[in-house]
Amino acid sequence: MSQEPARRQPLEPAAAEAVRAYAARTRADADQLAGVLEDIAANGLPAVEDCTPWEELREAHLARLAAQRPAVA
Repeated sequence: MSQEPARRQPLEPAAAEAVRAYAARTRADADQLAGVLEDIAANGLPAVEDCTPWEELREAHLARLAAQRPAVA
């Protein structure tokens, strides 16, 4: 039996560009996370007093999401 490579259907140019943009955003997010982890490894964790509680971060994020949505009647 011969192994033939799987055939692929090419993407439309706009779809390919959207996939590239998503890949770039994902790469940037991963780079940011890696930087934070490297900082923690080099300098340790920040003092609790210098941190924002996760509940405040969650509420701020939920407020941003709610502001992006149209109101439902």
